[in-house]
Amino acid sequence: MSTDNQELQVSQPPTTKELTFGNSQEFEHAQRVAKMLSVSNLIPKEYQNNIPNTMIALEMANRIGASPLMVMQNLYIVQGKPSWSGSFVIAALNACGRFTPLRFHMEGTGESLTCYAYANDKKTGEKLKGTTITMAMVKGEGWGKKWQTMPEQMMQYRSGSFFGRTYAPDILMGMPTIEEVEDFTLLMSDEQEQYIESLMETSTYDEVKKRGVKWKMGNGISQRDALDIINDLKLNQVAPMDGKNPSTTDAKKAVAQTLL
Repeated sequence: MSTDNQELQVSQPPTTKELTFGNSQEFEHAQRVAKMLSVSNLIPKEYQNNIPNTMIALEMANRIGASPLMVMQNLYIVQGKPSWSGSFVIAALNACGRFTPLRFHMEGTGESLTCYAYANDKKTGEKLKGTTITMAMVKGEGWGKKWQTMPEQMMQYRSGSFFGRTYAPDILMGMPTIEEVEDFTLLMSDEQEQYIESLMETSTYDEVKKRGVKWKMGNGISQRDALDIINDLKLNQVAPMDGKNPSTTDAKKAVAQTLL
């Protein structure tokens, strides 16, 4: 399979140059705009009634020449770090005015599937080619489950972000995409989950602490966090009965049995 006509476009967004914070007058104007936007229920909850967050979104929108609403809808916070959506990066590159619309060249199927993004520089006419993404790269880097279920879409997102990082790093502002963050932050494996559950059965944790661990596990913890939990559980295991130095738990069980 070879395709050269896949394209994601967005119309040129309105400029926000009037929102530069170069002096106190402009800053006060931006505050008024942020206050107005923050009371809207159409913006994400992270910005609703939160003027500081909305101000940051306005500043970022001004830097890259995008609409504030577009920035707020496509900026995600993962483990305390901001990241863009893959579709936003492609749309921002198309709207920046420096390149012809971004296109994607795909070849192969299955394990041989490859993709790279390309566009022409509008000033020089030079054809600009981004990094080629291959399934071998996907496997070698251990990228996530979405690559198994929607590889072509993920190829476009990743090749688009690589293109932007090479030819327009100021638009990405050094930030990764949400898809990259998800791939690079490996979630707890099934083996780790099973091991934690087995250690929980013989741990000295009280019920409150056990519920806390279960809550964490149910909210997509990383493999690193899972290792921390495993190490802590190993340090808090019921000591085995050896006839000479029984653990407190075993002693309580022995007393309970004599009362039956």
